[in-house]
Amino acid sequence: MENQFISIFQRNPCLDQRFMVFVLIFFSLTCSFSPSYGYDSLDPYANITITWDFLVENGDTYDVRVSLYNFQLFRHVELPGWKLGWSWKSEEVIWSMWGAEATQQGNCSIYIGKELPHCCEKKPVIVDLMPGAPYKLQVANCCKGGVLSSMRQESANYGAAFQMNVGKSSGKDVDNKMPENFTLGLPGYTCSEPFQVPPTKFSKDGGRRWTQVLETWNVTCVYSQFQSSPTPRCCVSLSSFYNSTIVPCPQCSCGCQWLKGTKCVKSGETPSVLQLPHEHYTAEVEPLVRCSQHMCPIRVHWHVKQSYTQYWRVKITITNLNFAKNYSEWNLVVMHPNLRNITQVFSFNYSPLNQYGNINDTGMFWGIHFYNDLLLTSGERGNVQTEILLQKDSEIFTFREGWAFPRRILFNGDECVMPPPDQYPRLPNKSHRAMAASFIAFFFLFLSVSL
Repeated sequence: MENQFISIFQRNPCLDQRFMVFVLIFFSLTCSFSPSYGYDSLDPYANITITWDFLVENGDTYDVRVSLYNFQLFRHVELPGWKLGWSWKSEEVIWSMWGAEATQQGNCSIYIGKELPHCCEKKPVIVDLMPGAPYKLQVANCCKGGVLSSMRQESANYGAAFQMNVGKSSGKDVDNKMPENFTLGLPGYTCSEPFQVPPTKFSKDGGRRWTQVLETWNVTCVYSQFQSSPTPRCCVSLSSFYNSTIVPCPQCSCGCQWLKGTKCVKSGETPSVLQLPHEHYTAEVEPLVRCSQHMCPIRVHWHVKQSYTQYWRVKITITNLNFAKNYSEWNLVVMHPNLRNITQVFSFNYSPLNQYGNINDTGMFWGIHFYNDLLLTSGERGNVQTEILLQKDSEIFTFREGWAFPRRILFNGDECVMPPPDQYPRLPNKSHRAMAASFIAFFFLFLSVSL
């Protein structure tokens, strides 16, 4: 393959050689990556698990309970929520459902004159019921609009469930009823094939008796930011009290304004109602961002604000530059070695993410309920901010060489583009300070002699 690229450039000598080198390096790096595209070192066991429990056989039908568990520390599922899909292996139909509903009933014409099934689709797509659904349609842990909280942010709401009665096709055993080709309907998620696990057990009579289902199958779905979006979704800018330089987000971090077909809202303008999407609760919407040199929907600004004798203070501001979306239940993950000595966090919730024993250099921030857990759109004062107070660690603390700035920042689980390290605000040069001090001393000496 590399030889093919070389031959292309040999036939076209006018092509820039630098571009040729870039293509070859990119191809080599891509080929060297392992297939574990869903791995995240900050959350190595992250996944969404689908559990399929065969509850009971009813002659021509059987009952199934389906559960979804978000085993991700900081990545959550927000509106419009999950849309669980699969492919039946035979001619199964869903006669009835509780806790969820199929988006399409499908062609049920063969059941004319009878009670129609809930869904006759070969590849059904199931969505969660909204909060406040009729009580007779509810089951335990249902009706959240498809929203799944992360494990660390709100552990009580990381699961969802629904139940259904499925019509069997003739001559098939329960083993063959397990569907295949599962999907979550969420950008960036890829699901495995179903695999059988020990049957789920349920406690009754205060734990004195246990019952179990007929069979249990699991499906594991992992996330990849590269599959979710062709471009990043956030960027980071930096500043400090000891340097007047404000380092902006890198140019074209999430897109380039000058590219053909790029749409954005110019500064001072407000998009018309007709431009804004109206499908927040049914489909993921494309960002409509404010025009900028970085074109990111989210900008995170890290400002080293003050330095005390034993502490130092940082201000973090998250700005929503997306006119098309409010970010609910947002979160921010920061990696910095001094987070192991964090003393106080203002206006945000905070939890450390020490996944590797005593290495406590990563933390998660998120909003306070009914105060700032909703990051509004760009047109409605769309920013939230906090200040954090950190104790200086005498072994590692310094303001030199950009040490005071974060190593990584993730917004809603997606990596943000950082400025190049050589552009970080730096301390004033010692030689300049020495020259300034010498000049001042010489000036006062000259003034005293003159007087």
